[in-house]
Amino acid sequence: MTIQKVNSFAAGEWIAPGAGARPIASAITGEVIAEAGNDALDVQGMLEYARNVGGPALRAMTFHDRARMLKALAAHISQHKQALYDLSFDTGAIQSDHLIDIDGGIGTMFVFASKGRRELPDAHIYLDGEIEQLSRNGTFLGQHICTSMQGVAVHINAFNFPVWGMLEKLAPTLLAGVPAIVKPATVSCYVTEACVRIMVESGILPAGALQLITGGTGDLLDRLGMQDVVSFTGSAKTALALRSAPNILENSIRFVAEQDSLNASILGPDAVPGTPEFDLFVKEVQREMTTKAGQKCTAIRRIMAPENQVEAVIEALSARLSKTIIGDPRDPKTRMGALVSAEQKADVLAKIAIISTEATRVFGDPDNFDTLNANPEKGAFLPPILFHCESPDTAQRVHDTEAFGPVSTIMGYRDLDHAIALINRGQGSLVASVITHDPEVARKVVLGAGAYHGRLYFNNRDSMAESTGHGAPLPHMVHGGPGRAGGGEELGGIRGVMHYMQRTAIQGSPDILTAIGQQWVPGATEVPAPAHPFTRTFTELQIGETINTAAREITLADIEHFAEFTGDNFYAHMDDEAAAANPFFPGRVAHGYLLLSFAAGLFVEPNPGPVLVNTGLENLRFLKPVVAGDSIKVRLTVMKKTKRNDDYGEVRWHVTLTNQDADLVAEYELLTMNEY
Repeated sequence: MTIQKVNSFAAGEWIAPGAGARPIASAITGEVIAEAGNDALDVQGMLEYARNVGGPALRAMTFHDRARMLKALAAHISQHKQALYDLSFDTGAIQSDHLIDIDGGIGTMFVFASKGRRELPDAHIYLDGEIEQLSRNGTFLGQHICTSMQGVAVHINAFNFPVWGMLEKLAPTLLAGVPAIVKPATVSCYVTEACVRIMVESGILPAGALQLITGGTGDLLDRLGMQDVVSFTGSAKTALALRSAPNILENSIRFVAEQDSLNASILGPDAVPGTPEFDLFVKEVQREMTTKAGQKCTAIRRIMAPENQVEAVIEALSARLSKTIIGDPRDPKTRMGALVSAEQKADVLAKIAIISTEATRVFGDPDNFDTLNANPEKGAFLPPILFHCESPDTAQRVHDTEAFGPVSTIMGYRDLDHAIALINRGQGSLVASVITHDPEVARKVVLGAGAYHGRLYFNNRDSMAESTGHGAPLPHMVHGGPGRAGGGEELGGIRGVMHYMQRTAIQGSPDILTAIGQQWVPGATEVPAPAHPFTRTFTELQIGETINTAAREITLADIEHFAEFTGDNFYAHMDDEAAAANPFFPGRVAHGYLLLSFAAGLFVEPNPGPVLVNTGLENLRFLKPVVAGDSIKVRLTVMKKTKRNDDYGEVRWHVTLTNQDADLVAEYELLTMNEY
């Protein structure tokens, strides 16, 4: 049998295993299939290559450039995912596990690509929050911004998801403009290496944007500096050792950790046998125990049910678990494969022995179970194992010991407060779930347990058809948790990108802030428009380009006609006495939407031109009432431009309406799509 040499990718070169290489065995057969590691790897050279080559190349790109790069990468990996499937079987994963790992990783990259185009500017600086007026007349302002860190992100990933674990960190890192050095767990690094090869050989990534270490990292962490970031997934013990390293502490190096946790699920008091919620609960627990052979950081480790429902849950869950076909993951009939290695199996058995001191095994025998087309003695196979803890209040180890495999413990609770106390005994988890159809149960759990969990997942008959499941981290939502779970936050949409950027407060004049943010700030210099801006293409328009319209008087006839035409006969527009009694109005006033309509009539160029469509308005405020006899005029300014494709781009216009006394009566931002 040929043993695969799993290479590292350093400074643009593939480096074969060398001194210090360790063997990697198949989870199915126990036979050595690969080797990885090289103690002579030049980690300092890798850091310099990332900082001096990869970093500048990525920072030269805008957020949108990087988002397009992510989309192209995701599409390219998708075209080659069968090769990753074929390799992943030897990690013990079945085909449905591949969909979570490989397709899930690709999907995550697509989501970040989409969010990068929709939620980040086509620029190099991210504006974080609103302008702060720091002076009376608005000549001195403040703004928070985020810029790319100028170091390297070191990603240390766990063994259970060799593709998703890499891509879920890599996508926000590259979107932030930071190069990455990826260090997967050695036992499954051959799958990660294959995915890195696919990305590197695509030619989509700039040189230095991605490097790979298969094997040990040597003294890499001791060489990091204040511009670098470490993102870790794994055990709490390893995380503590890494994050407490003197160099990490001395240089305040960012350390994002996602650790193991004792995730829990609560069967709501209302979810009795015979309800859709009861059946859903049993299905969710069974799925979390068997998916990836229970090797998920989000798997359900503790099950809470009302005391009078514990036996019913054990019976129903045991019935479902008994249908689990364990065996060779390459066999389509298999429903649960192997643990990743013999070492991992031994660790799970050791943790089972600890849990057994406080709980009784009610399903599954690690010494007696059947497998399909596999040898349980040679492969890292275990059956689903369910424990029952009769005294969860006095127990300790069921609340602090995680058997990272197909193992879970059920316990009874007296009332909802007791259930909340039990799930919080885990001292911080990635996710807790509640299956209930009672909104008040959900609210009470949030108030009592929200501070202990990174994600709270509620499901019932209304959402079950479309829900993603207790154990599915989504790129849109934060993945992390407090306390034992590591205190970090990954994913979470654009929040995940911010881990690799520096927030800075800038202060200065409107012109200074406009230049930095590439977005016109009220009070900044206005650029006289050489022609009506609606006659100028996206490319021709300049930030700050402005027109000021003529004035239009608002008459009582206008107000009454608008009321009759629209049906908006609100008393403030039609009843002078009632309007005058309102503390906000001097008497009858013009409709706010009448003012917007008249404003459009003042600034719109009616003839065909580069403006293709008005897509909406944002941040509308009515600041002062307009009465009959007042007049309004409009200032229209190009605030921001965002290219959408080669044919058109979005223009954000700042619009102000002032009256005859130059008082501001309304303000908003108009969005249009303009020909490029």
